Amino acid sequence: MEDQQKKLIIGLLAYAAQRDISPMQLCELADIKPDELKDLNKPLGQKQVSDVWANAIHLSGDELFGLHFGESLQLSALGVVGEIIKSSQTVGEALTIAASLIPLITAAFKLAITHDEGVFKLHFVPLITDWKESAMVIQILDLLMVFSVHEMDGLMLKKISPKEIKYELQPEDAIEFDRVMRCKVTGNSDENTITFDSHYWNEPIITANYTLQRTLLEQAPALQKIENERQTMHRRIYNFLLGNSYLNMISLDDISSNFNISKRTLQRKLKDEGVSFQQITDEVRKALAINYLKAGNVPVKEVSYMLGYNEISAFTRTFKRWTGTTPGSYIKTLSN
Repeated sequence: MEDQQKKLIIGLLAYAAQRDISPMQLCELADIKPDELKDLNKPLGQKQVSDVWANAIHLSGDELFGLHFGESLQLSALGVVGEIIKSSQTVGEALTIAASLIPLITAAFKLAITHDEGVFKLHFVPLITDWKESAMVIQILDLLMVFSVHEMDGLMLKKISPKEIKYELQPEDAIEFDRVMRCKVTGNSDENTITFDSHYWNEPIITANYTLQRTLLEQAPALQKIENERQTMHRRIYNFLLGNSYLNMISLDDISSNFNISKRTLQRKLKDEGVSFQQITDEVRKALAINYLKAGNVPVKEVSYMLGYNEISAFTRTFKRWTGTTPGSYIKTLSN
């Protein structure tokens, strides 16, 4: 069986490339040979894993690297673990399975689930007594917590916000934590918990969304292989949007925060490259729309919603501007 921790590290390296951090440099600093990444059945050493995390934080200058990595992470990056979770029927079943599989990803925490009146809680319980002294372990906690919030979106095809989040540490950047976690995070608590409204527990999983996600990811080379060359800001943002916009389009504010640069600096860099953020989102929407329609099993109305259009008529007009034809007519040409 493939090593899930190595699978996660490969996802981290792909995300580092999007942040303009050389994956090859990270591997060299962690004494990881390229051939070691090819065999998913052979685990990396704990020092290698720790060094990848430490150098990713250092080279990015981002103390919240794990939080931002978790914000961009998808079940597909978890390999077998992700596939097992996606086979669930309900959100509750998926979370229960996820809790049992956490040991495959990390030995630092376990996930416990409890139910109370009107809510259910995810408890991220430390298994290491001195975990607060390890930067890597803290980053893994951040990753697990934010991933749990954001992947709920993918399970239900709707944007979910927790009712409450408690965190044993004091967040490095409380405002950024609140943005990513989608609610006020109470720091210096006696536990690491995320509380959701209980009505989500029995919500059926929209498995069709993973067909869309898989179609999308096939078009995202930045997530398929580790790039050695530095990319333009245009290409980095394009790849990030392509790989993370399977539920509506990501905003400029979210992109700049995830990349750990100011909105103004990002806009200036794009201007220097002769492109705007709006032009890039238009490119991505067009690429996604065409690939979704080519998949042949995605209704036009759903494609419209996934790409952030509240009215199908607005999507139809835009698609015609892109291609000279309507979505319906385009689908017909594919069957001829």
